[in-house]
Amino acid sequence: MPVISFANAKGGAGKTTAALLLATELAHQGFRVTVIDADPQRWITQWREASGPLHNIDVVSEVTVASLQCHLRELSSRTDFFIIDLAGARDALVTTAIGLSDHVMIPVQGSAMDAKGAAQILDLLSFLKEKANLTIPHSVVLTRVTSMVTTRAMVAIKGLLAARGVNVLSTPIGERIAFKELFETGGTLHTLDPQKVSNIDRARDNARAFADEVRRLMPMKVVRSGTARIFGFGRNAA
Repeated sequence: MPVISFANAKGGAGKTTAALLLATELAHQGFRVTVIDADPQRWITQWREASGPLHNIDVVSEVTVASLQCHLRELSSRTDFFIIDLAGARDALVTTAIGLSDHVMIPVQGSAMDAKGAAQILDLLSFLKEKANLTIPHSVVLTRVTSMVTTRAMVAIKGLLAARGVNVLSTPIGERIAFKELFETGGTLHTLDPQKVSNIDRARDNARAFADEVRRLMPMKVVRSGTARIFGFGRNAA
């Protein structure tokens, strides 16, 4: 059961949206997903409470440095993918989660501040490699990308990442109304009403392509569970 963390030391980088899209798409494909909501804003926990019963997704909130590894161990027998949404910071919980991850996803928008936040996570990964002999695979996913011509900031960010040898996903996450709607109404892209949300098919295609690319990065092949899980409200676990 791969552990995938979403981290950027700057808030507002599209981290929580990326984590939620991956979680809900994997669940739609039949995988059992546990989201560990380690972001103090608790956006995914609030989304879960607004969603009602959903297949294959559980949410653990109120996570601490001391409890994180326990959650991973205790829930591993009924989880195909763990997804950890981290705070927009570089603190002890972020460091612990990254150290326990099979892959770290670093969401980045086309801004200098996002690039600096990503650089802090890259520095942390380098520190863990040097001091703890932990080599943790990681990738950048570009977020809130529009169909407009690529900005100079985005070009500069790609150049910076390439110079550091960082893998950048070929599937960016677009700026879409449907993605914002998830946090307003709960549910998934597959439960939103196409009559009320524009371009839902494109949003679903974007999420599917993103999830498929992330799955290809995993160190092992994950087989879908034969039994779906249905949960009501998210679990609070200290």
